[in-house]
Amino acid sequence: MTKKKTNSGLDIADTNFKKLSIQVSLNGLSFCVADTVSQKILYSDRQVFSEELNPIRVLEELTQLFQKHDLANKVFDEVVLIHRNTLFALVPRPLFQVNELSNYLKFNTKVLPTDTLAYDEIENQDIINVYVPYTNINNYIYDLFGEFSFFHNGSILVQSLLNNYPKNKEAVCYVNVGKRQLDITVTSAKNLKLYNSFLYETKEDFVYYLLFVLEQLELDTETVPVKLFGDISEDDERYKLSYNYIENIAIFAPDATHHLELGEPQDQSIDFTVLNTL
Repeated sequence: MTKKKTNSGLDIADTNFKKLSIQVSLNGLSFCVADTVSQKILYSDRQVFSEELNPIRVLEELTQLFQKHDLANKVFDEVVLIHRNTLFALVPRPLFQVNELSNYLKFNTKVLPTDTLAYDEIENQDIINVYVPYTNINNYIYDLFGEFSFFHNGSILVQSLLNNYPKNKEAVCYVNVGKRQLDITVTSAKNLKLYNSFLYETKEDFVYYLLFVLEQLELDTETVPVKLFGDISEDDERYKLSYNYIENIAIFAPDATHHLELGEPQDQSIDFTVLNTL
């Protein structure tokens, strides 16, 4: 993916090989700090909101989280911000024009005149992910750290799954589960067949969207591997209900990163997309 950066940065003398990755959504926050020399997780935290917030409230929660860990007073060699939302559209590269961003989004999301739009290039797929970042969050991160990169979580998710699991010749359905959002990625060999994200409230909603995707791609619920990861376990009601309809379903422990040492138990709960930007 092509990184988007601001025009300011830290002096090379300040380089300390520490990297900060932050994920923001209307349903929660998470961050992780890694030492890129020792390849170890230094510390991390996550917060799940009791209800969906608006971007202004999210910024307030992010500010409090940063104060809790004194992040604003620390120096990082690199900062990455991930926007997790359903305000995106995948566009084939041959059809992509940078001056048409709002037109790509207007059919499946409400774009306001004040929205700043962005896009990520998904490597080796000829796909552009056009999306709406949370501008107030971007501004806050810039004010604190200067230069930083930002992406949509779908771009990180798709690229990481394709890079880490290219040997599956048959279709595989990966489901990244959040408290109110599920991201569904279907791959075959090294190709992306589908990526979409859905907001849900109940376990029935959850299963509906999952079965809908399989039906649209004409994938057999008795044979297609469906791998769930994130905020879910086998004793979860969402998993139990899904198991009634999908035979080859399982909880999946993705190899989120091939270089970082995940030594502590809490490291295993760090968001897949956050880890894959470190």
